[in-house]
Amino acid sequence: MNASDLTQIPIAADGSFEILLQKSGQTLTVTKDQSILKVLQDAGKEVPFSCSEGICGTCLTRVVTGKPDHWDMYLTPEEQEKGDCLMVCCSRSQTARLVLDL
Repeated sequence: MNASDLTQIPIAADGSFEILLQKSGQTLTVTKDQSILKVLQDAGKEVPFSCSEGICGTCLTRVVTGKPDHWDMYLTPEEQEKGDCLMVCCSRSQTARLVLDL
């Protein structure tokens, strides 16, 4: 299976998934008890954030491929359905990999 196929299959049974940072090519693993934001910060990535609860929209990040699992209260249902962005502070992935515009 090639790497792009991971954006089409469901997340792992343990709740973990990968994020691929499109600009650097770096791949990071997000476990079930971590936020995407925490993983990005631990990897030394500067990502704007404020509330960390999915309310303010500060950490809005564009999704290139993959299917976000929206846990925020910022995006409208229509925006969530488009699946082209997510709040990295609280949202997760429905697919084994999300490719982010970072």
